[in-house]
Amino acid sequence: MSSDFLPTSVKEVEALGWDFLDVILFNGDAYVDHPSFGGAVIGRLLQQQGYRVALVPQPNWRDDLRDFRKLGAPRLFFGVSAGAMDSMVNHYTANLRRRSDDAYTPGGKAGMRPDYAVTVYTRILKQLYPHVPVVIGGIEASLRRLTHYDYWSDTLKPSVLVDSGADLLIYGMGDKVICEVARALRNGYNANLLRKLKQVSFMADEKYVSRIPEEDRMMLHSFEECCASNEAFCENFVKMEVESNRLEQKSVLVEKTGDRYVVINPPHTRLTQEELDNSFDLPYTRLPHPRYAGKTIAAYEMIKHSVNIHRGCFGGCAFCTISAHQGKFISSRSEKSILAEVAKVTKMPDFRGYISDIGGPSANMYGMGGRDLSLCAKCVRPSCLHPHPCANLDNSHARLLALYQSVAKVKGVKKAFIGSGIRYDLFEKDDDRYLRDVIVNHTSGRLKVAPEHTEDHVLKLMRKPSFELFRKLNSDFRRICAEEGLKYQLIPYFISSHPGCTEEDMKRLSRETRSLNFHLEQVQDLTPTPMTLSSVMFYTGLDPYTGEKLYVARDQESKRRQKSWFFK
Repeated sequence: MSSDFLPTSVKEVEALGWDFLDVILFNGDAYVDHPSFGGAVIGRLLQQQGYRVALVPQPNWRDDLRDFRKLGAPRLFFGVSAGAMDSMVNHYTANLRRRSDDAYTPGGKAGMRPDYAVTVYTRILKQLYPHVPVVIGGIEASLRRLTHYDYWSDTLKPSVLVDSGADLLIYGMGDKVICEVARALRNGYNANLLRKLKQVSFMADEKYVSRIPEEDRMMLHSFEECCASNEAFCENFVKMEVESNRLEQKSVLVEKTGDRYVVINPPHTRLTQEELDNSFDLPYTRLPHPRYAGKTIAAYEMIKHSVNIHRGCFGGCAFCTISAHQGKFISSRSEKSILAEVAKVTKMPDFRGYISDIGGPSANMYGMGGRDLSLCAKCVRPSCLHPHPCANLDNSHARLLALYQSVAKVKGVKKAFIGSGIRYDLFEKDDDRYLRDVIVNHTSGRLKVAPEHTEDHVLKLMRKPSFELFRKLNSDFRRICAEEGLKYQLIPYFISSHPGCTEEDMKRLSRETRSLNFHLEQVQDLTPTPMTLSSVMFYTGLDPYTGEKLYVARDQESKRRQKSWFFK
């Protein structure tokens, strides 16, 4: 029944007997009421606090804007997100060709959201309702909160706050801050209250910035300075990344753009287990909204029988946005919360006994972290694994193995697979208990891992381990399969055209993988996404940390030639 979902139309609002709305969320994805879809999570968290929330999925921005008008103005604010992906990554391949489908749209139909969706949606709302606050969030807003390289226009762009005209930006995972924003707006727009919140960004004038104590303020190069100097842009990235990787960030980041300033308040500390459980334990139907009856949403089909067990990733890969958005420090759910969700999955009408994934951003980081948090508090390493695993890291798989056993005992579960990627550089030396358990009990015939490249100098720039570790994994995998009588496949994932990678490096990759009898299928040409180390290196041709000049395959023909070596 539609009454089990957040309302999406006037009819559904009226059916609830509501004569006003507190918050209206606009989202670039279809509405799936599931904890893997951000719009549902944010809506349910606000609903839990007693707010009346509606969600408008994939509004039509091309017509008379009736989707933006139909519910009127909310009492508190509009919330805007492009969806689970940056809209430009969603729309274009690495060689800048328009994609023909969209996994987050019913029937896979392409073109149901605009390019730069956060900016387009926000501008429309500010035009129609100039006095209603617009709060932007999600991965597109989060990773474009400062000056960033935009691969699709091949330019540096200022903060999305500048282009969109939004009143406030929430970055990272919004579980805590979204309800704080709602409380701050309950008596009308109050800039003083909003600007005191953690994990928000906003535009301010020089007078406001001058009042921030110098010891609490970190000034970045201006947008204009970054446009004029690659070195300035690199310095900004290093400062931002170092601050973001602190266990507790205290500095307010300030970046001038024109005659105004982008101000970024420090984030909340990572969610506690109880807080994370709360986000996952909300009354989701775990289904697409009834408005999509008879249509398939591919992104939902992939995860509907899966369970996410943690957030965050301490791998720090140069090309990845997970740690920049979810954080470096792991927040893990309780076993009780996970098992309760598994039980819900088993009751779904189309469930046939197989959990498709018990995983997370990296499947085997559950329950891991620093043994001594006082040492973590002093650390600013972007990765706990690169260039070598941290001596303070508790990387025991015991908690995860115990969880797998508990999941297997849930009534109705025949098998729980691991569909997420596993980090083989977390394996204990000379201890194959975890790998054996994964292969024997949690693999459906194909185990996917991501060595990304074979050449050590490229892997170093990627912040990935030496290919020698993959060689050991391959050997262990084959040995265990032989001992267990299994004819399973190890499927490696590789990237071409990463900064520092030449065509000769790709030739060596091709030769190396063929010698190991791999026929590559999980391959991708690099897409430089905003606020990643790889995107900064791609744009500047420099390593931001060392100033070293790097070869970059920037034109499409060079990128095409590099990718072609996967198939030779």
